[in-house]
Amino acid sequence: MSWLILVTAGLVEVAWAQSIRPTENFTRPLPTLVCLVLCVAAVYLLSLAMNTLPVGTAYAVFTGIGAVGAIVLGVLVYHDPLTLGRVAALALIVGGVALARVTG
Repeated sequence: MSWLILVTAGLVEVAWAQSIRPTENFTRPLPTLVCLVLCVAAVYLLSLAMNTLPVGTAYAVFTGIGAVGAIVLGVLVYHDPLTLGRVAALALIVGGVALARVTG
């Protein structure tokens, strides 16, 4: 169950990261509220997962999901360039998360 909570926390982090831009530097009240709620939800879910998972493993997986999700959505939604360096970074992140899961 902790792993499911952790994956959910990572997905909420991806949503949170995407919710920052619409706040326009936190000058728009409704997008800012959405951003803050997503931030709190992500950290709360992460804290629940850390009740039974090692802190280092949980945090590495959480940030890995966030990083990969942010890059993928950046490419798909905002048409960010998909360079060889980004693909290599994604491969390293996914490999690191998988290694943390297997050895954790």
